[in-house]
Amino acid sequence: MTEATKTTKDQVRKNKVESYDIARSDETLDLAKDLAKFIKDNKLSTTVQGKEFVNVEGWQYAGSRLGIVPIVDHVINVSTEAELKYQAKVTLFDLRSGHTVGAGFAICSNKEQGKKFYQEFAIMSMAQTRAIGKAYRNILAWIIRAAGYEPTPAEEMDYGGNTTDAKVVAAAPAPQEAPAAQVAAAMKAVPAEPVQEAAAPAVAYATASQKEEIIRLLNHPVITRQEKTKMLLNINRLDEERATQAIAKLKKAIDDRENGESAAA
Repeated sequence: MTEATKTTKDQVRKNKVESYDIARSDETLDLAKDLAKFIKDNKLSTTVQGKEFVNVEGWQYAGSRLGIVPIVDHVINVSTEAELKYQAKVTLFDLRSGHTVGAGFAICSNKEQGKKFYQEFAIMSMAQTRAIGKAYRNILAWIIRAAGYEPTPAEEMDYGGNTTDAKVVAAAPAPQEAPAAQVAAAMKAVPAEPVQEAAAPAVAYATASQKEEIIRLLNHPVITRQEKTKMLLNINRLDEERATQAIAKLKKAIDDRENGESAAA
């Protein structure tokens, strides 16, 4: 076997390990095996009623091995006076084809079991996390199932395990009502709560079109893999101003590197 043949086969083997093709059944079965080991080794699953559900980090790993990254389109405050609630939408972008290949919607509310005392940012963050898991679930559930796990993100199973708690609460005896005079006296003894300041204005996160432009620029041949990975990891944290700056810097870097290569040639 020639040295060139060895090099070619090594390169093919390396590429297969680094990235899988969702259209090839043999590669996706290899991915399922890889997923099962990765999820187990890194403890990325949650047990609910004896079944294993993969955390969103596991779903993101599966997507990354297929070159599919999540883009947060929006996180909307849909709260009422009695409830703190956020809705999020996430789309999935295929770095190979340059097209959107999936989407997911999700909500999170402080009316949910165990979230009564969650701060607003935590409710908003969970809505986004659930939307990411839902988007991946819509296109990759069969791969997660092939890996031996339930095809539902663990973050959607927050209600699981709460049934017993609900029964215990329902079975507890109702407290007796206190006489009106005692209630009035107790109310006088409670100091008035300070008036809360108005909530800070919501951050204007980067728009979907800005994120798509960033991803398009990142796919340029002169952008290194390290630069691309670093930007993709932080893309959902960018606000509109920082996204505009990132686009400008990427365009300048591409222009400088292309001109440098032309001059060298």
